[in-house]
Amino acid sequence: MMLRSCYRPLERCFGRRGSDGLLWHMDLKPHASGDFSIAVVQANSSLEDQSQVFTSPFATYVGVYDGHGGPEASRFINNHLFPHLHNFATEQGGLSADVIKKAFDATEEEFLHLVKRSWPARPQIASVGSCCLFGAISNDVLYVANLGDSRAVLGRKASEGRRTPVVAERLSTDHNVAVEEVRKEVEALHPDDSHIVVYTRGVWRIKGIIQVSRSIGDMYLKKPEFNRDPLFHQFGSPVPLKRPVVTAEPSIQIRKLKPHDLFLIFASDGLWEQLSDEAAVEIVFNNPRAGIAKRLVRAALQEAAKKREMRYDDIKKIEKGIRRHFHDDITVIVIYLDHIQGSSSGRFKNSAVDCTSAPVDIFSLNTDEAEDERIHTIS
Repeated sequence: MMLRSCYRPLERCFGRRGSDGLLWHMDLKPHASGDFSIAVVQANSSLEDQSQVFTSPFATYVGVYDGHGGPEASRFINNHLFPHLHNFATEQGGLSADVIKKAFDATEEEFLHLVKRSWPARPQIASVGSCCLFGAISNDVLYVANLGDSRAVLGRKASEGRRTPVVAERLSTDHNVAVEEVRKEVEALHPDDSHIVVYTRGVWRIKGIIQVSRSIGDMYLKKPEFNRDPLFHQFGSPVPLKRPVVTAEPSIQIRKLKPHDLFLIFASDGLWEQLSDEAAVEIVFNNPRAGIAKRLVRAALQEAAKKREMRYDDIKKIEKGIRRHFHDDITVIVIYLDHIQGSSSGRFKNSAVDCTSAPVDIFSLNTDEAEDERIHTIS
């Protein structure tokens, strides 16, 4: 019931587009522990990043879902993960690592059913997947769970005597075989496959195909039956599997929030390809709150432009699809932590509950398809 209106359309005025027609942002909204800000820039023909923030007097949920192979898996997670979390948390009397794992498992299982139903008409849906980054604040406890290489970073006050006033602390694990530790983990799980991780097209890839080792979806890398089916061979080369080479087992971290914890940055890897954890944290710490997520996105785009000896103004003119050659879809959510160790439910009168989602496709906001962008308030 709390989340059912996450799917009703919203008025255009809640999110804004600036001079970059593929950049959408929402400056500041309240959550139980402070304020939050969202920004998204589209590079792919269809936006493959999806994101949402659920707020209530008692909890804040954050989701960033970076799709690959198409937008279907990230959109599916956007519609199903939070309701599963709410239902399992209600059944078990609160949030826990077990509740989060069950919600991830249920979302993966339901997406598998969708793939099986869609298979005869659209066999390529077996190759669609998504990274999944989830964060929650409940009773001054922070939960972070992820699959893939979207990342959560904490900005906290530095101890006295440090050169910088703020410290960046990474809270999630990058499940990407570019990381040597992850490569070794994958190789250890497949001792009988000397080609489980292959260096190709400038990066390490599992079976020469995919960089992330954990995801929702990517069923052709998890279920041998999809690879064996002649339908699949019509659009992709078969990948002989003895066992799944990608999993949906999330890494989960839980920590008590402390007064020196200042803010959280949740972002897809499009941001982290351009900015270090430290650079992103310093931008948030040194700038005004209003439009802070947009500022991070623009900083990343300026870095992407610099690498090509271009200006951001030049990149802004490049249309979706082609723009993917210059940068990835980028999603950023900044969560400020102002009210830790204090009652803040007074900020939510009448027990209001909000569910804020970024647009399903930013480019479509040029048309009358504003129903793709959704914010809902329940009183």
